Amino acid sequence: MENKIMLEVEIPWDGERLDVVLADQISFLSRSIIKTYIKEGRVLVNKSVRKASYLLHAGELVEIEVPPAQELTLIPQNIPIEIIYQDQDIAIISKPQGLVVHPAHGNWDGTLVNALLYHLHDLSGINGKLRPGIVHRLDKDTSGVMVVAKNDYAHNCLAKQIKDHTINREYMALVHGIIREDKGLIDAPIGRSKDDRKKMAIIKDGRPSQSEYQVVERFRDYTLVRVKLLTGRTHQIRVHFAFIKHSVVGDPLYGSGRAHFGRRTQILHACLLGINHPRTEKYLEFRSELPEYFQDIILQLRRE
Repeated sequence: MENKIMLEVEIPWDGERLDVVLADQISFLSRSIIKTYIKEGRVLVNKSVRKASYLLHAGELVEIEVPPAQELTLIPQNIPIEIIYQDQDIAIISKPQGLVVHPAHGNWDGTLVNALLYHLHDLSGINGKLRPGIVHRLDKDTSGVMVVAKNDYAHNCLAKQIKDHTINREYMALVHGIIREDKGLIDAPIGRSKDDRKKMAIIKDGRPSQSEYQVVERFRDYTLVRVKLLTGRTHQIRVHFAFIKHSVVGDPLYGSGRAHFGRRTQILHACLLGINHPRTEKYLEFRSELPEYFQDIILQLRRE
């Protein structure tokens, strides 16, 4: 049975490409999958088939037909992952830094998906053959807690929570410089960079984006912060803190690109995830402790 997703084009999306908006708005569908759906005629704008490059207009109605779950053909691999919790509908895992979430060009195996196929018996298939169970993503070099859907019913329920911003997501980040305020709100719209399409940026016509932060500890040249996402845009924390001149330490895309503490990867960890269980609707909260490398850096800074 096919699932239908309906979206009304909001003002910030006016003039943006159809495939870019859908990939940003629908977290569990990649841009490549969306392009495939567009080519297959599964995406309609005001009841008409459009190209991926079609520029949207505010008020238009977009309808996406998501085909039935496909048979999974990936190879299960015995890659160690920490499973914090699981039941018949969901699994909560703690992703290590350096692990790619799903197969793509350059990473056809050795991913979190390959590990999930080995360790779990069931996964939803809504997101296609290469992304079974994946409802949301963490960057390769961001560690921490994630939820995985074990069936299509759970997948749809979780995807709606992400779309409605009702999922509670908190991160720990080490950023450059001293943040003087004990807490604050970064409220700045994020969209695709007009200079580099691989990057996101703060732009006037971007999508509303908000990050709350609280200072946990200050060091000589760095600040440890806890960040709560009020929205869930691509690279949101990395973009927001670069915008306020406190980029995430080690960030190769939005930071200096130089190695810090012997690492060229962002020091960013998803420490908390709160969801309403798709079956019982009960609120559940899960935590992931800071990985060892992150703790070692904090201890080093304290000694200094």
